[in-house]
Amino acid sequence: MPDAAERSAPPGRWANLRALPSNFWRSLMRHGLEGTPRNRSLVVMSNVFLHVHSVHTHKHSLRWSYTFGLGLISLFLFAILGATGVILMMFYVPSTELAYDRIRDLAFVVTGGRFMRNLHRWTAHGMVVAVLLHMVRVFYTGAYKPPRELNWVVGMLLLVLTLGLSFTGYLLPWDQLAFWAITIGSAIAGSAREVTDALGVTQVLDVGGAARALLLGGTEIGQDALLRFYVLHVVILPGVAAALLAVHVWRIRKDGGLSRPEEAPPAAAETESAGATRTYGLMALVKGDATREDALPENTVLSWPRLFIVEGALFASVLAAFGALSLVFDAPLKALANPSVPENPAKAPWYFLGLQELVSYSGFAGGVMLPGIAVLGLMLIPYLDREPGGVGTWLRDRSERREVAVSAAAAAAFIVGVLAITVRYGWLRSWFPGIPQLVITAVNPGTAIVAMFAAKSAWSVHRSGSTRLGAISLFTMFCVGFVILTYVGTFLRGPNWGFYWSQSDWPLAH
Repeated sequence: MPDAAERSAPPGRWANLRALPSNFWRSLMRHGLEGTPRNRSLVVMSNVFLHVHSVHTHKHSLRWSYTFGLGLISLFLFAILGATGVILMMFYVPSTELAYDRIRDLAFVVTGGRFMRNLHRWTAHGMVVAVLLHMVRVFYTGAYKPPRELNWVVGMLLLVLTLGLSFTGYLLPWDQLAFWAITIGSAIAGSAREVTDALGVTQVLDVGGAARALLLGGTEIGQDALLRFYVLHVVILPGVAAALLAVHVWRIRKDGGLSRPEEAPPAAAETESAGATRTYGLMALVKGDATREDALPENTVLSWPRLFIVEGALFASVLAAFGALSLVFDAPLKALANPSVPENPAKAPWYFLGLQELVSYSGFAGGVMLPGIAVLGLMLIPYLDREPGGVGTWLRDRSERREVAVSAAAAAAFIVGVLAITVRYGWLRSWFPGIPQLVITAVNPGTAIVAMFAAKSAWSVHRSGSTRLGAISLFTMFCVGFVILTYVGTFLRGPNWGFYWSQSDWPLAH
């Protein structure tokens, strides 16, 4: 037998090298490489980066057809935007004299600069799409219901921040496209003057002028505006969005993971009481010396490594898809911004073109009042729809599917009808030239469309006695309205914001 000195001798250098991977893993994860369920649950529980996940994941949450990975895709795109944004900051200067030249240098001089700018631009658009589709998925699967109401509100705030992040980045290239898009945005910010002028109180209470000055740092779009948009884009909005994302992810775990159907039994000990769903079951460690996954809570799998493999594969797919897109298509860059040469038509980013369509009828109603009502109404849905059931399933029965179809058809017919009237016959100002502006603000195509949405939703509740069907009706019409108005602003509006079919240069006529 070896004596005490031999037993206490340190291992040889080759033994240390052989043990290097295991020792490094243990220092990183605090646990060894053993593949037992208990050790794998300890790996997740003990690591700060993995601890945002639950130890166990419900099998329903891993179904691709349930979430389509839209929440993760949004998160991954935000991470890519942060990484590419930091790289672009190394070359960009927020100066009206230098910004445009630096963007051109990125495109034609800096190695890899064109690809990095393209990737940043297309992931920004992709994130807007992903967040919008994620909202649609959450709503139609009833994932906003208790105890997830607050997380729905946080998600709505994240949607607003996503739009704000994309819009503030729009000005930074300082080209014609950016300058005139921001011109439209600043006009919307100052649109409250439409009301204060009509009331004759602008001299005393100029809310619109104050909002526009706060946004631009003055009365014109120049150096102060560019600097403010830059600070908003790279510091303030990303910081707030990151904080809300942390709350959003944390609440998902604390609310019991992703929503799932009632018929799927919840993980053991997951509900503490009838009041609120907890995650003690999903976070519980595997006890004892269990070596098989049948020792896990029912209908769950260990997050490590199954969930992380799915996340890694999805991230790689997202990066590859947008990387390929960035290699093929260049981000637009027009001529240097010139306030004396307006774009015609001057259009906002695509996700605000529906808003611009409403603004063309009334700046305040279309740019401030109606968007505010829409966002507030969407936030209140979980607190108005208190019906139990219908969680974790896409449109659980025939009545919900029928409500979607009827509401979509009604919204499309009404919106197209209102737009056809305005094209053929004009609106109140065309019929009554002396009509007060306050009447135009209160009664315009935008307010008429919203009033129709509200009436249809109220009728659905009255007819069926179901607040869920009323919410489905309202949400579906909102989605249809967004799509149609975006299409109109993108493809049918031409110079001077006129309809192409009322002009001789309608492109579809050639």
